[in-house]
Amino acid sequence: MICCLNPDCPSPLNVEGTKYCLACGTELTSLLRNRYRVVNLLSDEGGFGRTYLAEDVDKLNDQCVVKQLAPRVQGTWALKKAVELFKEEAIRLQQLGENAQIPQLFAYFEQDNNLYLVQEFIDGQNLSQELNQRLTYQEHEIQELLLDLLPVLKFIHQQGVIHRDIKPQNIIRRKKDGRLVLIDFGASKQLSVTVQAQKGTTIGSQGYTPIEQLQGGEAYPTSDLYSLGATCFHLLSGFSPSQLWIQNGYGWVASWREHIKHPVSKKFAQVLDRLLKIDFHERYQSADEVLADLTPQPPPLSVFPTLISQTHLTQSSILKLLVRQAQKPGFVSALVLLLAIGAGIASLQFRLGKTDLSANPTINTNSRADNYLAKTLKDHTEEVNTIAISADATKLASGSSDNTIKLWNLDTNEVKHTLKGHSDFVWSVAFSPDGKILASGSRDKTIRLWNIQQGKQIATLGEASLPVTSLAISNDGKILASGQGNRIKLWNLQTKKAITTLEGHTNIVNSIVISADSKTLVSGSWDKTIKVWNLSTRKVSKTLTGHTKEVVSTAISPNGEMIASTGVDKTIRLWNLETGKAIAILEGHTGAIVSLDFNPNGKTLASGSYDGTIKLWNLRTNQLNTTLKQDPSKVTAIRFNPNGKSLFSGRANYDIEIWRIFEPSQNEIGQGVKLNLSN
Repeated sequence: MICCLNPDCPSPLNVEGTKYCLACGTELTSLLRNRYRVVNLLSDEGGFGRTYLAEDVDKLNDQCVVKQLAPRVQGTWALKKAVELFKEEAIRLQQLGENAQIPQLFAYFEQDNNLYLVQEFIDGQNLSQELNQRLTYQEHEIQELLLDLLPVLKFIHQQGVIHRDIKPQNIIRRKKDGRLVLIDFGASKQLSVTVQAQKGTTIGSQGYTPIEQLQGGEAYPTSDLYSLGATCFHLLSGFSPSQLWIQNGYGWVASWREHIKHPVSKKFAQVLDRLLKIDFHERYQSADEVLADLTPQPPPLSVFPTLISQTHLTQSSILKLLVRQAQKPGFVSALVLLLAIGAGIASLQFRLGKTDLSANPTINTNSRADNYLAKTLKDHTEEVNTIAISADATKLASGSSDNTIKLWNLDTNEVKHTLKGHSDFVWSVAFSPDGKILASGSRDKTIRLWNIQQGKQIATLGEASLPVTSLAISNDGKILASGQGNRIKLWNLQTKKAITTLEGHTNIVNSIVISADSKTLVSGSWDKTIKVWNLSTRKVSKTLTGHTKEVVSTAISPNGEMIASTGVDKTIRLWNLETGKAIAILEGHTGAIVSLDFNPNGKTLASGSYDGTIKLWNLRTNQLNTTLKQDPSKVTAIRFNPNGKSLFSGRANYDIEIWRIFEPSQNEIGQGVKLNLSN
């Protein structure tokens, strides 16, 4: 479907391919900003515009939210205020989007005399919808809600922002991980001692809005805490604070206990009492104060084993876990723990009962304690799209939607150079075998070559009419291959001249990889096929079919015997490179898989997905060995270190992670996710 963007259209949905809206006659916009396909209406903002569901065609039709500002108001002041608040929301999202529980801002632009804001789509239900299905919540569920949301409020308040409209409709429980996401920052304002609003412009919702915000437009961090308390009461009782406020004004907060169906503990009642104080001076003044009253005292050392997942632990594993736990706020000091190790704890091996760590985002929920997040590299200001590692494992290159490439020194984990020159997203990077040259491909339709040592551009290859989606350099250093549209161009890396163009795919070539012997090129395309090319004859030797949706990533095993392919259908397929026959199908991801890489020893295949996880597949046992997850944001790129002992991952949250990897022995078996062997 395609959606009409006329804010007054009574029936905006139209069949794909329609040129003019059947309901209002407005010419339909196929792509906003040549990128976003609007497919459905989510809500009407009542005279100020609409909110739509859209697909980002540059990100495999990934869903996003498009907010439209098309104010139909009278008067210069009202129009100015509407534009001001809309722009303010974009600024707030840009400022706060690094938090995984706040939607990211993707774009803010003007088109056809309307303003548009594009942000992350959160798949899930808001708490108002949840409440309608279940009627009320229990005390322990409300406490879990507070423990999940209070750190988000702490974060936004530290950034100088007050939300000003916290209520069940603006809190979404994300389907993929159950975390709560705070939305709708259109009411946010910069934090100051007193924020005065013009009469009639008070922001908030009746019943959830504290008295200082309603009467004088004043807003403090404690104002958000009142709204959070009112939200908790609504979920606990099933009674809307809005209705109670209409009947009794702020008198309802003194008698909230009369409306709840199940009694609550004295301690929790005291927390809710203080959240709902009418006088803001008597309320909690910060999220930390609430957390302090909700959080139990740190556990004694004797319960430490319950923090470790079910496994046999080596001394080194115990040491790693103890040190990581010791670094956490509220835990016993690292010195005490290390003294305990010296006293003999590290020499013990535990067989521990199973403990679910998934509720604690600071602990890696891996199948082995030996796999752990060692470092996070932060310098990009937009999504990391691609990464590459030099053959000598001393340098890492990362390309981003911020249009830059970062060259990292892996000895110091610091940025050595920031390469600027592309005018649009950098989609692919590749090192020459000697590590002296980096090639980069971009949505700006150029391929650029860079001197690594100097951090300077040395050439731009040819003229491209299409964005460059993928790059690969042969191990002999002679050929650079680039995916541009449905074609693959081969370049002589020494002369920097085009050699030939490979044609055969019918849709975008999204992945190119060249075998270690520089004789074979494998390409994956949005036409759902994988093609194997002979680089001597420049001809297709095999076309592999089986994927039901777009192929996004391909990889060749180090020994040149196997191809791995994956994409939007969430499966990984293994193929015999020589015969082209299917070997196996790996399943387990719940989102599109966008990156694959073989460990240099050929024993493990890594996959990175939009579901936020990295999975390590044991190719000896045909089982999933480990799932790595530290952050819920999408994994956009993965690469093994040439030594095989670490794995690098790029994410949509702008970060690059460095994982230390344990390789299973011949007899070890993973967590039991089997392959579905194909016929």
